[in-house]
Amino acid sequence: MSSSARFDTLSETAAKIEAILFTASSPVSVKELAEALAIPQSAAANEIRNLFSYLEKTGSGIVLQELAGGWKLMTSPLASDAVARFRDTAQRQKIRLSKAAVETLAVIAYNQPVTRSEIEDIRGVRCERVIETLLSHGIVRIAGRKKGTGSPLLYRTTDLFLETFGLAAISDLPTLEELQELGHESYQPTRTPGTVMAEAAASRERDGE
Repeated sequence: MSSSARFDTLSETAAKIEAILFTASSPVSVKELAEALAIPQSAAANEIRNLFSYLEKTGSGIVLQELAGGWKLMTSPLASDAVARFRDTAQRQKIRLSKAAVETLAVIAYNQPVTRSEIEDIRGVRCERVIETLLSHGIVRIAGRKKGTGSPLLYRTTDLFLETFGLAAISDLPTLEELQELGHESYQPTRTPGTVMAEAAASRERDGE
């Protein structure tokens, strides 16, 4: 898909589509998106184009691809080395996390400090119990409260998180620019973030047997 339009930010509808696609395990059709958002299919198709252009313009490590009559968010090979390192270190850790916990931990790591509602907006599901699990493992901590209505709790990763994933500091989490310097030139997306995280969780389960 190509578009000559420029998008600096996502519309609320495009952001909702992004969240739906992130949580979906298979391609989602325009019709399904339109029904979920209660908008015309033409509007849903336009917002998909907006999302595609936004991800392309910002150089995201996530790309939007049309597959089997639907749309799916895929990881870019630009991020393959970082994803592999994240998965391999996760396999070596003694802490055993569910797929939901791995996804939630990733959201916190890359968006911290972040509130529970912000995490749930990204994942599209309630995360209260998952966050409690991460807190109990000591890899996530409460980092004060966000100013504003309700003053919700903020969450951050801990030093144990850094040790577990072999990082000297949170700034060592790879950026897209660093990945590009490795010499990867082309996009050949093959897997969703959820698939990668599920594989990491499954590998930990096998290692623990």
